Amino acid sequence: MDLNSYISGFSDGEGCFCVSFNFRNKLNTGLEVRPSFSISQHQNNLNLLKLIRKQFNCGSIRYSKRDSSYKFEVREISQLNGKIIPHFIRYPLMGIKLNDFRKFKQICLMMKSNLHRNLSGLQTIINLAYDMNHGKRKYSKDVLLKRIAR
Repeated sequence: MDLNSYISGFSDGEGCFCVSFNFRNKLNTGLEVRPSFSISQHQNNLNLLKLIRKQFNCGSIRYSKRDSSYKFEVREISQLNGKIIPHFIRYPLMGIKLNDFRKFKQICLMMKSNLHRNLSGLQTIINLAYDMNHGKRKYSKDVLLKRIAR
């Protein structure tokens, strides 16, 4: 089996394309955008995460006390645009995460063009991010949009 195809299939089930936000007063927009790609696994699959990290040649693996698992994670925008996104273009996802990936890719490309540094671009990024992974978030979409409208 081709390892790259396996990684895409595995990511379809176990991976996460996420964009989080943090308030940062020192930034012109007052908001930091933090995209990440991650795969979490129990300690028994730590070697698999190491293999995936080696294949991508980027990211890091850390232990999460919150759920007693290990997480392979890529957060650097250059690595996301240069390694992670090209991988999933060449070896496409086939499940529901494909929609999240498309929005994630758009956000990362917008950030590469520094569009997250202006209010219009940031508003678009927030809307795209909140149309992905409808799980629990630190801040509501309304709170973020109100914050940047000040």
